[in-house]
Amino acid sequence: MFETTRRDGVAQVRREGARWLSTAWDGGYCESETAYNVTVPTGFSRTDLDAYRERRLADAGFPVGPTLLTGVAMSHARVATSGPVSVLATAGLSNPAVLPVDGDEERGDRRDSDDSRPWRAGTVNLVVGVDRALSDGALATLLGTVVEAKAATLLAVADAPGTTSDAVLVGTDPTADPAAFAGSATEVGAATRVCVRDAVLASLDARYDDGPPAPAAAEYGVVTDRQTDVRQP
Repeated sequence: MFETTRRDGVAQVRREGARWLSTAWDGGYCESETAYNVTVPTGFSRTDLDAYRERRLADAGFPVGPTLLTGVAMSHARVATSGPVSVLATAGLSNPAVLPVDGDEERGDRRDSDDSRPWRAGTVNLVVGVDRALSDGALATLLGTVVEAKAATLLAVADAPGTTSDAVLVGTDPTADPAAFAGSATEVGAATRVCVRDAVLASLDARYDDGPPAPAAAEYGVVTDRQTDVRQP
């Protein structure tokens, strides 16, 4: 099983020989025994993220590996396990990304996406480890399963599918028993879905005494309500 260690604002997820797929700033596929979720300070605005990661991990006594960054304290991190899957989650909702559907009137006063806006470290971060050997394609499918479960969970309790800066790391053990697929109807996918749900809910409970804030109460975030031209292909 993937092992989790936390110290100095850093949570490490470790498995010898693991292979990862990341959506972080330097994302993609890579091989690393370790992956991380790291808390950044309030007002964080650095752009030299590789150097920042190297220093933070060295200060905590960890080797470099794929990393996610968040404004959520690691004291609010929670881990859920089921069968071959473990999920580390940190959840903050200061910058929700709302997508109105079918005439939903909740528009708020936040504008649509704009890359020039400051990065806000609200962030729902997930580090998922699977004790099965997954191909690159199955690992990508797992990423989709994770994001779907995260969105369903947040919609149920916070009326938003995520934030503007969510990130995911999914990992596989190439030496374990193989699993050809990782969708929601598979052993891996089903375990992943419930682990994502429970880890996210536990992290939210750890951070918010009165439950997660409503999107309308958030100072930052986006409401994407632009129109499209829909036609047959």
